[in-house]
Amino acid sequence: MQIGFLTNCLHDQSLEQIIAWAGANGFQNLELAAWPVKGRGPNPDLDVIQLDEAGAGELLALAAEHGVAFSCVTYCDNLLHRDPRERERLLAHVRRVIEAARLLNVDVVSTFIGRNETLTLEQNLDEMERVFAPLLNLAAERGVRLAIENCPMPGMQFEGLTGNIACAPDLWDEMFRRLPHSNFGLNLDPSHLVWLGVDYLAAVHEYAPRIFHTHAKDTEIFPERRARASILNSGWDSWWRYRLPGLGEIDWPRWVEALNQIGYHGVLSIEHEDPEWAGSEEKITEGLLLAKQHLQASQPGL
Repeated sequence: MQIGFLTNCLHDQSLEQIIAWAGANGFQNLELAAWPVKGRGPNPDLDVIQLDEAGAGELLALAAEHGVAFSCVTYCDNLLHRDPRERERLLAHVRRVIEAARLLNVDVVSTFIGRNETLTLEQNLDEMERVFAPLLNLAAERGVRLAIENCPMPGMQFEGLTGNIACAPDLWDEMFRRLPHSNFGLNLDPSHLVWLGVDYLAAVHEYAPRIFHTHAKDTEIFPERRARASILNSGWDSWWRYRLPGLGEIDWPRWVEALNQIGYHGVLSIEHEDPEWAGSEEKITEGLLLAKQHLQASQPGL
């Protein structure tokens, strides 16, 4: 499997600079962040509003020059937002992301389902059907698959309420039952499953046909904090935190082996959210290289 990373961790670099750095440092793929571009100056996000065929061609040529490919275009937000006007704004951006993926010959777009916190879970699943059926049809017409990232987003809603309902196997089953589209799957991130108590290795085998892309991120658990807070108080930086691969609970050689067993030959895309390797571009890039080294050591023959 090849190793890449999600671009938006490098906050003060342009996408062109990131492509050059990635190639120079042995990364074979990039997962292109595609959040709306704000302000001027360097930005790690793909500007899907301005992107046209000429711009896509230039990016592809630059990537080829540096020996880098694009594995996924990613924009994760609450697509079931309670405000209809805000929801439509977010969905309009997702549609532009799908078009950008087509222009770049990328067949995976990653996003969230989201959650309307004023509705029950069952009602949110009903909303998901209405919102995602046309998105999936549009994506299919463009040769694109939608890969849902499984982060529960405890900080997106009130006091830790799940902000993205697509966070556990029972919910994935219901998602795929209601929307059995062949281009509907997962951008599977084991780090979330660890602190949620889900068997991340079993999930690989159970959802093999639905794994379109993977995130490489680890989770560190603090049992003494959990013993005081309980599993119900599980917001950001409570009794767990995200780490780079190799610095948490995940057995990466077994994760890679499980992916190999199901025939996944895609990308291990590092999602850098490690607070110990943040604070400066230099530290972030050091963290990315540390993660790459660990993932390479986890793969036989590399």
